[in-house]
Amino acid sequence: MTEETIFSKILKREIPCDEVYSDEHCIAFRDIQPQAPVHILVIPRKTIASLKEVETSDKNLLGHLMIVSAKIAKEQELENWRTVINTGEEAGQTVFHLHIHIIGGRKLLWPPG
Repeated sequence: MTEETIFSKILKREIPCDEVYSDEHCIAFRDIQPQAPVHILVIPRKTIASLKEVETSDKNLLGHLMIVSAKIAKEQELENWRTVINTGEEAGQTVFHLHIHIIGGRKLLWPPG
């Protein structure tokens, strides 16, 4: 059995979110602890803990998540943005449901941390 996360509760509408996009494969919403003026999370409806757990059969879903991320960034009128997928606790992953961060609206420094 997969451990329930805040994202699974959002998907079940048990917890509200500031939704910016939704389709049959994913949902996107504003991060509650934004690191930039625009900080949106894109999560698949399919439960996948992290990139460690993806399978070849997930390739269309992963491509869809990236296309949706670019679409959202453009809708937010971002000229430049960062897409981030943290994989594992030491990489900064705090919710173990695969998600893409769309971060922009300010100059982003490198290295990120």
